[in-house]
Amino acid sequence: MSVIGLVMVGVLAVVVGGATLAWLRRYLVIVTVDGASMRPALEPGDRLIARRVPRARLAVGQIVVVEWSPVRMGDRYGGPGAPAPTRWLVKRIAALPGDPVPVELPWTGRVAPGQLVVLGDNRPASGDSRQLGYLPVGQVRGVVVRRMGRASMPS
Repeated sequence: MSVIGLVMVGVLAVVVGGATLAWLRRYLVIVTVDGASMRPALEPGDRLIARRVPRARLAVGQIVVVEWSPVRMGDRYGGPGAPAPTRWLVKRIAALPGDPVPVELPWTGRVAPGQLVVLGDNRPASGDSRQLGYLPVGQVRGVVVRRMGRASMPS
């Protein structure tokens, strides 16, 4: 194969690799569990793959990755103009729009349209809808489809 042919193959490999990576980033989210709120199902340091799914495919019992920002949820952070930190919550869906509010929550009725209730499996160690209230369905970034193993944690 000529040098030009090798260069063309190399360029093609980079383009295909870049396109594949872009596609994967659009449909998959990789997160690392931080904290004990999902024990025993998930341990701190577990690396998870979450697949983006349409809202209609969400179901009670699924473990999801939710984008959460204290400013969006009404908490205060920093001073004027300070950027709001974004956190990824890994929780289990306890109720969807229109479902009865779970008994663990301090209110009754049905979940509001466009909202959901998430709870950690390890309730005493979890910050979830019991403290945060409803979370917007649109903040769900993916449904966990696989645990990849444990990330090395600093000692």
